[in-house]
Amino acid sequence: MDGYEEYYRQRTNPEVHNWLFMKGPLPVICIVAAYLVFVLKVGPDFMAKRKPYNLQAILVVYNLFLALYSLFIVTKYFAVGGISYAVYDGLCKPNVVSEDILRSIADITWWYFMGKVFELADTVFFVLRKKHQQVTFLHVYHHSALILVVWYIYKYIPCEQASVCLFVNSVVHIFMYTYYMLAALGPRIQKYLWWKKYITLLQLVQFSLVVTYCAYMLLFDCIHPKITSVFFLIFESIFWYLFARFYYNSYIKKVKV
Repeated sequence: MDGYEEYYRQRTNPEVHNWLFMKGPLPVICIVAAYLVFVLKVGPDFMAKRKPYNLQAILVVYNLFLALYSLFIVTKYFAVGGISYAVYDGLCKPNVVSEDILRSIADITWWYFMGKVFELADTVFFVLRKKHQQVTFLHVYHHSALILVVWYIYKYIPCEQASVCLFVNSVVHIFMYTYYMLAALGPRIQKYLWWKKYITLLQLVQFSLVVTYCAYMLLFDCIHPKITSVFFLIFESIFWYLFARFYYNSYIKKVKV
């Protein structure tokens, strides 16, 4: 355990504990609790006797912002050599990383965490538009669980596994929020968006890559703490199952019927 503590100590930037929402768990717990209360109870009750809000302009700007935000994360990763560090170090190579890269990755991870906070608005907009069929267990679990996990990993156990998950997820979100932005432009554009199901396939590829990456580190007994590899292996496998079930029900089962 002493070796693991030293491993994490080297990768932890003490400055992050003073950054927004990072001093303790209470702020992020309150954010997630408020999110759940609104999307599961307060929001639906508020909208029960009201007409859906027309949020087209807001949705176009919002989704464009998140697509560009994800591109910003990916670009910063390449700029500091973060992804090459994560993969190189994760494939059982010599564990020598400069402090500058580690600090830069800490900075990027905070921006990524803030992106997860912004993305909670996805569900809020569903509720205000009375798109109740979109507020599924998968959707709510994905948003609420991910923000808590990212916060905890970032504050207490920074690691290569988290960097790979963060990078791959940001790449997927560039395409996903670009699609949502185009869909928000209305029927004239929506008829050309035949590739919706491929967004889900891309997400499944994302989870598969991370699961394979973590399994590799476990099978080849890499230097990284095994508990983090096991955690991400299980966490991403749950997401893979939920998204695979969604894909089957939405695009395969309906065709058979």
